[in-house]
Amino acid sequence: MSLLKLNLTDFRNIKQAAIKPIAGINIILGDNGSGKSSILEAIHYLGLGRSFRTHLTSRVVRQGEKDFILFAECQSHENLVSIGLQKSKSSDTELKIDGQKAERLAELAGLLPLQLIHPESFTLLSSGPKSRRQFVDWGVFHVEPAFFQVWAKTTRLLKQRNALLKAGKRYSELAYWDKEFAAQSTIIAQMRHDYLAQLNPILNAALADFLPEYEFDIRYHQGWDKDIDLAELLQHNFGRDQQLGYTSVGPQKADIRIRANGVPAHDILSRGQLKLAVCAMRLSQGLFLSQHSDKQCTFLIDDFSSELDDSKRKLLARYLIESRAQVFVTAIDQSQVTAFLTESCKMFHVEHGKLIEF
Repeated sequence: MSLLKLNLTDFRNIKQAAIKPIAGINIILGDNGSGKSSILEAIHYLGLGRSFRTHLTSRVVRQGEKDFILFAECQSHENLVSIGLQKSKSSDTELKIDGQKAERLAELAGLLPLQLIHPESFTLLSSGPKSRRQFVDWGVFHVEPAFFQVWAKTTRLLKQRNALLKAGKRYSELAYWDKEFAAQSTIIAQMRHDYLAQLNPILNAALADFLPEYEFDIRYHQGWDKDIDLAELLQHNFGRDQQLGYTSVGPQKADIRIRANGVPAHDILSRGQLKLAVCAMRLSQGLFLSQHSDKQCTFLIDDFSSELDDSKRKLLARYLIESRAQVFVTAIDQSQVTAFLTESCKMFHVEHGKLIEF
């Protein structure tokens, strides 16, 4: 799916703006603080229901206003889909898809698959495992139709188990929940494992292009010893979990462990190299999606030149152009995006919250 139209009202420093992007490369130029990243942030809201810059809606609503409104028209094969999202400073949300009220923001993820690369992307490898689980789950969600239902059920069971642990219940009162939780967790673990096994060839090839000086090893840890039955382990860990007040093993503890030349990537790679590794990861997911489904990923590249030398900019641009995906790129001036300047690109300029098409 690709965006045909995007309207913003009272979003960040933008009072009102409209953009009609093309299906290929869309370049958004502007000085720091002009509002160019806000365009990507608005698209991110329409694809994932949240910002990539803050968790506080009050910081996104234009100063002096009570809410922001986003509207988009998207093309999916021969179908035209409209999305309307309104959020207030108090985080009250109204979402409409094709004019009909939608109950869950999760419905957005299936409509507009997004991959984001921005100056803080390196934290995918340097922070805790939660973001890496989200990385894997994004991919599984888009290629495995049953995943979301299993994931949602497992999440509910985990909350129930943790509540019973905190209430000091006897194990007999957790036994049923453990059996169900273990069964669903095993399904999730297998889905994640299968997805990464299929992604790895594409990912390893991209890593070799972006960081040829390193040899990478990527392994999935499911969140518990794969040789031990999870239900038995939950029972064995009951006393410890009760003391902790939460479940210490399970899919909520899963992680991807990435090593470069035998050393954890975040310990050996510089910040710029970490960003290159994340570029390879994000690009690989988008390419895999287009190869294994009828979906097309949209790429958001914020501050294209940040920490990338000219050769890496050209490499990233080549990957994005050859993907034939819809791409939105921000930069301060045109000289930073020369690698994107083809006949199939469109340029916009943002200044003081006003958007102008070149």
